[in-house]
Amino acid sequence: MIAIVAKLMARRLLAAIPTLLVVSALLFCVLRLLPVDPAAMSLPPNATIEEVEAKRHEMGLDRPLPDQYVIWLKSALRGDFGRSIAFRREAGSLVASTLPVTIQLAVIAMVLAAIFGISGGLLLFHLRGTFLEAAADFFSILLLSIPEFLWGLILLFVFGATLRVLPFTGEVAPNLPIPHITGFLLLDSLLVRRFDVFASAVAHLILPALALGLAFSPAIMRVLRSSLFDVYHEDYIQQARLRGLSERQILLGHAFKNASLPTLTLAGVQFGILFSGTLLVEVIYSYPGMGNLMVDAIRNADLPLIQAIGLTYCVVVLIINTMVDSLYVILNPKLRVR
Repeated sequence: MIAIVAKLMARRLLAAIPTLLVVSALLFCVLRLLPVDPAAMSLPPNATIEEVEAKRHEMGLDRPLPDQYVIWLKSALRGDFGRSIAFRREAGSLVASTLPVTIQLAVIAMVLAAIFGISGGLLLFHLRGTFLEAAADFFSILLLSIPEFLWGLILLFVFGATLRVLPFTGEVAPNLPIPHITGFLLLDSLLVRRFDVFASAVAHLILPALALGLAFSPAIMRVLRSSLFDVYHEDYIQQARLRGLSERQILLGHAFKNASLPTLTLAGVQFGILFSGTLLVEVIYSYPGMGNLMVDAIRNADLPLIQAIGLTYCVVVLIINTMVDSLYVILNPKLRVR
């Protein structure tokens, strides 16, 4: 099975190369159509026309667009995404410093979404045929209609501004040091045994992760319930009842296992959407992740940084989809075809 999964991952990763090339080309061309001169923006305001033209020649901006893309692509393959216009630093290093923050937030949020979604889906299925079914169904639709940024504002107002029980700005309290080992603050604080930093990081993480988790859990909830409805029409469910198994044993021991496969597929898609959806939540909570960095890059028309962040989002989503496909093969024996 390990060989099958490895073969699948290799095939998926190879298939992702054309996707990355197309995305990078589209991103590069669209950004070059904007009325922004990267050469002029990278120089002081009092730079002369000759200095701007020299900078344009140095950056290759005086060449045809296909040539500019090839130059940028060769540099990107070496890990050089150019120099940020606004921050005066390498765009790649800026992305590398903020990517772990966003991954940490997205993973915690996805765990919460899975917990809420699976629990809610089982509850919805349990309430089938009762007088509470309609109310529970309406409540799940209501949750589905609330986007992540609105959850972020609601939670900030209730628990941050009104009750003042949770912090809602930044990644950690300003008086605490931030250890830099792996870039994942929760892990780094445990590695250096700074439990006060860990507790503060968890407290700052609760509201943004909860906002994302609540926004993406209703879809998982409803798909799981629908999958359980389909599974309960199968013959082996009736055979399990004839063997004297309780409804709880049938649900958790037989039905849930098969109903979880389409739910897993949705969760993988949701995780990719959730990862890109962290942008607005990071802005609301001033969370120093890649989404906040993207907003700053767009505000300053920082083309090298926008390109680096956009391509990173694409790479992460493709990796997530590959991992979900591999996990699906592990859980579904029918797909283990050599």
